[in-house]
Amino acid sequence: MIAVHLENGVVTTRTLPVPPRPEGFALLRLLAGGICHTDLELQRGYYGFAGTPGHEFVAEVVEAGTRALLGKRVVGEINLACTHCEWCRKGLGRHCPNRTVLGIVGHPGAFAEFFTLPERNLHVLPDEVPTSRAVFLEPLAAACEILDQVAIPPGATLAVLGDGKLGLLIALVLNAHGYRVHQFGHHAAKLAITARVGVVTEMATEMARGALPIAAYDWVVDATGSPEGLRSAAAMTRPRGTVILKSTVHGAVVMDTAPIIVNELTLVGSRCGRFAAALPLLGHPLVRVEELIAARFPLSEAPQAFARAAQRGVLKVLLE
Repeated sequence: MIAVHLENGVVTTRTLPVPPRPEGFALLRLLAGGICHTDLELQRGYYGFAGTPGHEFVAEVVEAGTRALLGKRVVGEINLACTHCEWCRKGLGRHCPNRTVLGIVGHPGAFAEFFTLPERNLHVLPDEVPTSRAVFLEPLAAACEILDQVAIPPGATLAVLGDGKLGLLIALVLNAHGYRVHQFGHHAAKLAITARVGVVTEMATEMARGALPIAAYDWVVDATGSPEGLRSAAAMTRPRGTVILKSTVHGAVVMDTAPIIVNELTLVGSRCGRFAAALPLLGHPLVRVEELIAARFPLSEAPQAFARAAQRGVLKVLLE
């Protein structure tokens, strides 16, 4: 089978044997996978990664212990928890200290013709949901995680900083839940995607130079993917407000903590979310994820796909 290999910043394809299916796992055939910011950070050296990346996917079940899964289109939770530690017993398997993570930590990813994932991680897709929408479920779940972590009153106004792939999805999700969303970014064409469904958008081309509103919001989401994002988000937040950190950045982030302490800000780290919370959004008319698709490549052209995804301003690139 063809599998993508990422090591020392270089993306290649390799011919590998089809992986064996452990007990309790399903063997999956990739239908579509999405290259996300985390995959690009892995290429830059995040986690010292070497292997097959990919954690946003739609696949067909080829083999499984549960016969009802055979032939089904599925998506899958990316954390492989041990199921028996203290965190797992609390229902926090996403924080299991023994976990592996699909395409990120210790488990080969979805950018291969065939890969495996525990059956308990899988969600069967409704027939009416197109694969091109369903491939966005993992980042949509990450956006929904904000609402699981932070109690934001209905109809409240909040800011989303950043107009990359995740920033746009966060704005779409929060807007679909009835919040008044103000989104700041660098690219008019990207901001137009969320503006079309009612998000208030503003260009912030001088983001690091004071062009953003100061102390204007009780809740600010940093989805810039840049080291400067936290500093900008903190400056935008009112005293005793909350900054939700969604950026994955390779390397150290230098931050003056004095404004955070003086203004008594709450910082909330936020990553993966529950797929069950995101599944209904696949049919929501205000969540127009297809508009984020910039290009599609066959799996055999993964190096070209990664190069395209890494270009400035490019949104979602799919491997099929």
